[in-house]
Amino acid sequence: MKIRATAVTMTAMCAAALVLSGCTSGGDDTGDDDAITFWVQEDLPDRVAATEAIVDAFSEESGIEVEVVSVAEDQFSQLITTAAAAGDLPDVIGGISLPQVRTLSSNELVDTDAVAAVIESLDASTFSEKALELTADGDTQLAVPSESWLQMLFYRTDLFEAAGLEAPDSYESMLEAAQALNTGDMAGFVGATAPGDAFTEQTFEQVALGNDCQLVNTDGEIELDSSQCVEAFEFYGDLVTNYSVPGAQDVDTTRATYFAGDAAMFIWSSFVLDEMAGLREDAKPTCPECVDNPAFLAENTGVVTSIAGPESAGPAQFGEITSWTVTAGANAEDSQAFIEYMMGDGYEPWIAIAPEGKVPVRFGTPDEPTLYSDLWATLPAGVDTKAPLSDFYAPEVLDAVAAGPENIARWGIPQGQGDLLGALQGEQPVATAVSEVSQGGDAEQAASTAAEAARSVQESIQ
Repeated sequence: MKIRATAVTMTAMCAAALVLSGCTSGGDDTGDDDAITFWVQEDLPDRVAATEAIVDAFSEESGIEVEVVSVAEDQFSQLITTAAAAGDLPDVIGGISLPQVRTLSSNELVDTDAVAAVIESLDASTFSEKALELTADGDTQLAVPSESWLQMLFYRTDLFEAAGLEAPDSYESMLEAAQALNTGDMAGFVGATAPGDAFTEQTFEQVALGNDCQLVNTDGEIELDSSQCVEAFEFYGDLVTNYSVPGAQDVDTTRATYFAGDAAMFIWSSFVLDEMAGLREDAKPTCPECVDNPAFLAENTGVVTSIAGPESAGPAQFGEITSWTVTAGANAEDSQAFIEYMMGDGYEPWIAIAPEGKVPVRFGTPDEPTLYSDLWATLPAGVDTKAPLSDFYAPEVLDAVAAGPENIARWGIPQGQGDLLGALQGEQPVATAVSEVSQGGDAEQAASTAAEAARSVQESIQ
């Protein structure tokens, strides 16, 4: 999930009306073979407008008309299901997550030959190997990986330094810091606890991966009730019960608490980097020091990408790879040309839309292998004010963000259970378990309940 507040836009509602009525959209209305429909999973007006400008440049160059349909993330599953049932799929979908790629694949909605042709044309050697691995099913490529965002633990370096604390890169050091910095005016830590919320699951998965807590084992058996997972639930429950703020926490409240200067640590995605630097008017830091210096938090925040638990099996970085894919029955030739453009001539303006959350996983071209990765650090971020992130953050922070895609780990996919990961997005048993332990519930019982729910979902899709 892109960590932004989302709502159904008028465009998304129009898309819903189209698929529900069985009507066609885009080029199909005109009967023009040189026309395709493109669903972009984005609904922030500034980003949609920037996307449309790139698409217009492609159409002018190629002569291929593209109908852009903005779809809010929380509406995607419903809309794609309805569109498939109506025989009215878009030709190309962009900005889809790893679970969504697996859901499309499990329902046989991907033209894998067209996807493979795009990868071959662009040259697989120009992509992150990890990104290609996570978007493939064995030797079959399901999507064209485009960019990534990373989940990280952000912490107040000024407070840590004053208290003589080390970077919070382990369960032990996080608890030590949370206890030391938790006062009447300051929470030691804030993290998501809202039930039924994908952000809660993502936050916990980041913590759980560090203790080698896995969704499934190599045989595909559910492992959420393993000792490693129980320990992860206990740890997270301890943090949010004893050293945090009261009430259910979500994507908005965790950010707001840290931005107000009321928390020493929080877990969020790299999308927060521009906001923390004061570059977005509707989500600016409000801490006392931020009045005179809007970039105060950016200048006094460090990041931890991997949190090691007692059972750690090595660095594990939660993140998301967002991708492009061609749907089954699409105008394959024009769709391939469009994606190749968006990953070539259109790639710089595409990642420039939000560089803080669009870390390129295509590093360059065969002739210039680091073209896009070098460019990324120089791109202006922000909405109302634009400036390179390097103006606000220490080099080690941006280096950690840039290196993140190579260390991304996700539940289920390495074990060949990516379809299960996608299916669980509706049930959210892990988010429910996190909510239970955040209210003082027993970690072992919460883990067991989550495991049983996951087994039920797994049985339903086999």
